[in-house]
Amino acid sequence: MSRSSYPLIFERSRPGRTGCDLPPLDVPALEGLIPEGLVARVTLPLPEVAEVDVVRHYTNLSRRNFGVDNGFYPLGSCTMKYNPKLNEEVSALFDGLHPLADDDCAMGAIRLMAELERQLCAITGFDKFTLQPAAGAHGELTGLMLIRAYHDMRQDFNRNVMLVPDSAHGTNPASAVMAGFETRELVSAPDGGIDLEALRAACGPDTAGLMLTNPSTLGLFEKNIVEVAHIVHEAGGLLYYDGANLNAVMGVARPADMGFDVMHINLHKTFSTPHGGGGPGSGPVGVTAELIPYLPYPVVMMGGAGTASLDYDRPLSIGKVKGFYGNFAVMARAYAYILSLGAEGLREASQNAVLNANYVMNALRDVYDVPHERICMHECVLAPTKRMLDNGVHTTDIAKTLIDYGYHPPTIYFPLIVHEAIMIEPTESESRETLDGFIAAMREIARVALEEPGRLHASPATTPVGRPDEVQAARKPVVRFCE
Repeated sequence: MSRSSYPLIFERSRPGRTGCDLPPLDVPALEGLIPEGLVARVTLPLPEVAEVDVVRHYTNLSRRNFGVDNGFYPLGSCTMKYNPKLNEEVSALFDGLHPLADDDCAMGAIRLMAELERQLCAITGFDKFTLQPAAGAHGELTGLMLIRAYHDMRQDFNRNVMLVPDSAHGTNPASAVMAGFETRELVSAPDGGIDLEALRAACGPDTAGLMLTNPSTLGLFEKNIVEVAHIVHEAGGLLYYDGANLNAVMGVARPADMGFDVMHINLHKTFSTPHGGGGPGSGPVGVTAELIPYLPYPVVMMGGAGTASLDYDRPLSIGKVKGFYGNFAVMARAYAYILSLGAEGLREASQNAVLNANYVMNALRDVYDVPHERICMHECVLAPTKRMLDNGVHTTDIAKTLIDYGYHPPTIYFPLIVHEAIMIEPTESESRETLDGFIAAMREIARVALEEPGRLHASPATTPVGRPDEVQAARKPVVRFCE
């Protein structure tokens, strides 16, 4: 993979150049502040550059980053919505709170967690939440541990199979295995939903539960969800809700009312915290009354007169799953977001997310394949047409070319059950003008794919690094600077 022509900070280095030259020390030096073993005995090989060069170097690097604050980010299943700056201001109010502060000194933060939990219960229909899990997959693992504890407490030790649809997020089977379950795949019906007969055949005395995203990663609502819940419960299993796609139904439908027993919420997605690159995240887990005893400790409890406390006396708890009380700053942002929008605003956000996804899908259905002819929810799945594929144009080519038009590529090749999938999630944040620009770019790419397919194989052409050999970039990445 070729390096950018933009020089690295070490390449800018010139002997003797400095950003700040301090005068000689004219007061007694303090000795012993740094432990002897940590004092450097050699000069570190740091670049020698002027202050202005440092500022320009890192400012130029920052401009290469793509985020929702500087462009459309239609990353399917990731809900990259705009993150209101008000949320950041609310989160900053707690910057001075020490994580080891006594509960009496952290009452405002504990009460915020209690209020946030109350709001999440109202939105989802569940009876209680833990706010500890640090991300979506961590929430999955926690929820599955609760299901395991529930069955074990009933001495139902043979329930070791977790059912997972073939359209599931990849974290679902991984989390199930981490929690000690075997996984059994369910093949989707032709309409993209759960095949009820296949579900009945798969359920039995070894069924611990079914993990389900609703709407699914296909962007489709499970219209038979009540029957699905009945089949799983009749077999003695529990129904787990992967909350990654909650932005489609937030304020409109509640997972607990659909028959789910446990769920996680991606606070950083649905309730707007800047995320990507591994964090920050938060994956609260909600449960019905039967699972409350097993929640991780401490559990946040609301008291009288607006007080709140942390309850550690939980003899049936699965134990702690995260240091301290989870990623509190994400909770503060989510709380601010919920209060800002209110019940009607949350409902409108979901409705607009669904509207935007259907607008994009219907504007592109004549130039791309639509695998399932149904109204989609918050995201739509498209694919290249056969003529495009016959011309040697694949989903990768379309995604790379979108970069040249100024758009972050959508999620590609997922869900796995759609050949050459392109998953687009506009969220509720984007205006019609933004969507029209994206649609125009996608239509132009479709035209080029049929008339000049070779052009797409060289994209992107406007980035510091063009198209690398992706196999070699993965197997032999260049991760350090060499003279």
